[in-house]
Amino acid sequence: MKISIERASGKYHLKSSNEDGLYVESDASESIGGTNKGVRPMQMVLMALGSCSAIDVVSILEKQKQVLDDIKIEIEAEREKDKEPSLFTDIHIHFKLYGDIADKKAARAVNLSMDTYCSVAQILKKSANITFEYTIYK
Repeated sequence: MKISIERASGKYHLKSSNEDGLYVESDASESIGGTNKGVRPMQMVLMALGSCSAIDVVSILEKQKQVLDDIKIEIEAEREKDKEPSLFTDIHIHFKLYGDIADKKAARAVNLSMDTYCSVAQILKKSANITFEYTIYK
């Protein structure tokens, strides 16, 4: 795995690319001189958590022969107050699963992702309390 990062504009607006040429943009808040042209790095960490887990959940539900029409994930997080660095202390993830999905299968998929398969969750668990829930919309 290889990532390249270069300045896109201003002091903090960055473009991060992978070896396939895909990229994301990040920036700092305007309060410290950023230009608000990209997501903040810590927001990106939460996006990575949700994306990682979504891939797991979709894959597991597919293997369980469940009909998943859509998935949406909402994440709320708290960080340490008045500390540098300011790590996440609490993260809550709400999986919204749309389709004809058995409750036990959904529970298994979400639990397997969060407790076993999602690498990002395993990293973040070292410093944050991660809780999660799911809702099925038929």
